[in-house]
Amino acid sequence: MSELCVGIGAGSRVGAADIVAAVLDVCGDEQVGVVATLDRKAPLQPFLDAAEVLGARLIGYAPDRLAAVPVPNPVGDVADSVGTPSVAEAAAILAANGGPLIVTKHVTNGVTVAVSRSVS
Repeated sequence: MSELCVGIGAGSRVGAADIVAAVLDVCGDEQVGVVATLDRKAPLQPFLDAAEVLGARLIGYAPDRLAAVPVPNPVGDVADSVGTPSVAEAAAILAANGGPLIVTKHVTNGVTVAVSRSVS
């Protein structure tokens, strides 16, 4: 069975509750297996706490790995600030081992969420 992989992009002022609310806004009751983000965000408490609340594994990816993933909605300003034109969409695709995006980036209260389903 495939699992839901959620890519998250968020600013420094975002808390765990904001991340969880954004994920639930997009995923509803569906179980999230992986939360993925930028490697330097993954060890931060809001991301750790959100992954725990969601019951998901947390994975961080380096900007160069994220930048190598083709995404439908790259953003130049994001590339300038973090080194990759996509965090949420690219992280979701990588976490799903190349699985397709089922939700392209969706922004809620400063949290960008994208969702892929893992490939077997």
